[in-house]
Amino acid sequence: MKSLLHITNGDSFTSRLQSLQLKGDVITWREMLCEGKTLSSVGSESFWKTRFEFLNKNYKVSKSWFIEKTLKEYRSLCNHKQQDQIVLWFEYDLFCQINMLAVLSWLKTHRRHAEIYLVCSGKVEGSNKLYGLNELNDEKLLELYDNKKLLSQDDIEYADYIWQLYCSDNPIRLENQIANNDFQFEYLSDALKTHLKRYPTIKNGLNDLENHILEVAKEEKPQSRNELMGKLLTNQGYYGFGDTQYERMISSLKPLFSSFDPVKLTKKGLHVLKQEANYYSQIRDNQMYLGGSLKYSFLYNTDTERILKL
Repeated sequence: MKSLLHITNGDSFTSRLQSLQLKGDVITWREMLCEGKTLSSVGSESFWKTRFEFLNKNYKVSKSWFIEKTLKEYRSLCNHKQQDQIVLWFEYDLFCQINMLAVLSWLKTHRRHAEIYLVCSGKVEGSNKLYGLNELNDEKLLELYDNKKLLSQDDIEYADYIWQLYCSDNPIRLENQIANNDFQFEYLSDALKTHLKRYPTIKNGLNDLENHILEVAKEEKPQSRNELMGKLLTNQGYYGFGDTQYERMISSLKPLFSSFDPVKLTKKGLHVLKQEANYYSQIRDNQMYLGGSLKYSFLYNTDTERILKL
């Protein structure tokens, strides 16, 4: 019998997986590498130091929490050296796909001899909606598991290469790769396109999601901040973000809102949304990273869907 390790995308799915009583140990990958600075050397001391600094500064994550939740689980992964089959459980969205690339990069270096399998949720036959793992019933999950993909060495090399590009200081190299994505990662190119839309647009200095927040505020007229949050969390395409990430974005846009009870934009907010005013200089943050590159050193051209370096 081959021994088995499962690596999941988060705590809520870990407990769900345990309830299915599949063979093997389960490790949770507790990170959100789609946000903040990342280094390509996953698991190194400098990698975790960089991550802690970002999470502490932007999400008030304490050192004890970080050690207890993230590092302990990572050390547990390091100690699982014997398993010859490793199954990754991730989803179609940007949040998950970036974490998946990092895990594969780590496995390429540290688990050269294991067979790596991928279970990835998203499309379901007969539906236009994309599904997260927790949205699927047990039968569908077991079906996905039975059809898990064995990743070849080329697949793993490719994932590692894309991770290196994600961690580089220039997203244009990543953009040039998107069209070439013909490996076993069917959701990766859409997730990467979504990633590139996180750079500020030429037209008003806000990125795709920031514009979406203003649009929802104007068009759907939420009666409270909570209602606004609910609307943002339900229709987010390939982002897969959580409420803490939206809270942070809404805070950076606060000057464009006159009220959150009900939710209303200021005159300036409406001008920015209509692309009659540019908010780049007000929202610019020279310490903000997306992967390895500075968010405000590049612009996204929505007409050509290309990245420009400033």
